[in-house]
Amino acid sequence: MSDPRAAAKAIDALRRGWPIAVNGLGLLAVETADPDRLHAFEDADLLISAGRAATLKLANQREAATPDAPVLVERAAWIDLAAATALADPQFDLATPLKGPYRALPLSDPTPAAAALRLARIAGLLPAFFTGDPARAEVTLTPADIDAHEDPDRLRLAVRARLPVTYAEDAEIAAFRSPESADEHIALLIGRPTGEPPLVRLHSECLTGDVLGSLKCDCGPQLAQAIRAIAAEGWGVLLYLRQEGRGIGLVNKLRAYALQDQGFDTVDANTRLGFAVDARDFGVAARMLRLLGQDRVRLLTNNPAKVSGLQAKGVTVIERVPHFLPPNPHNERYLATKRDRTGHQL
Repeated sequence: MSDPRAAAKAIDALRRGWPIAVNGLGLLAVETADPDRLHAFEDADLLISAGRAATLKLANQREAATPDAPVLVERAAWIDLAAATALADPQFDLATPLKGPYRALPLSDPTPAAAALRLARIAGLLPAFFTGDPARAEVTLTPADIDAHEDPDRLRLAVRARLPVTYAEDAEIAAFRSPESADEHIALLIGRPTGEPPLVRLHSECLTGDVLGSLKCDCGPQLAQAIRAIAAEGWGVLLYLRQEGRGIGLVNKLRAYALQDQGFDTVDANTRLGFAVDARDFGVAARMLRLLGQDRVRLLTNNPAKVSGLQAKGVTVIERVPHFLPPNPHNERYLATKRDRTGHQL
């Protein structure tokens, strides 16, 4: 039986630099480790992702096709904390030439290792760990505990209140949260139900675009235009999903930006960091819509994955409504990558 609280405790431990264990696999996050804690993992090997291992020539083409799959690397004597950090974070590759050669080791059971990399993503950390004695762990958990932590069915409607906003004065806000996660997802209900399927927009959180006005993406203008479009329809829902950076978190998204500055596109940047191209879970959005009593929608999107994600969780998309905004000189390549490599369409 799973314990959803265990994952929340493990996420807190990882961010504090404390060791954890998943199914008997002792783990210390490279990003938050310190020399004293690493001393207890002195003979530890390194767990990284296949996406990162491909950069180090440690994964074949088939393995690298699943960038968030686990790869175990034998820890050479010269791999100290600084070397492990450089090995884990590709944004430093140009500044810190890697020594090598590295040697991959077989994983007797990849399940807990894969769960650990997934937990790192949820925690917003680099997917890289020292492996060691599970007896030193502050928190122990199982892959099923992590599954339970991400279970959208645990999401509950917490509060609703009137919220007039720019472009839609007749609006109401609803907040959703689960007992374990600190992420609170938001719905903005615009207008009044008409009995027809609402126009719905799924908008993933983007601090840089929504708040700071970043020109590297189209998120801020998309958010404003979606509110205008729904208001013009007279009835609809905007879901604001706390899935920054396609589900990898703000800091890792900014690491991807640093890689884009080195010439990689948004897809390659994510996979070099060791994450899936898109780690978002649109089951969360489906759960929110069902809690609002909406299981048939018109979806304002260019992303077919959002359509299939909702329909897989019981929400029928009766129409996909294109959502077009013109590019700017800073996001032209980003928009082209979404079109050519992730299947976005008008």
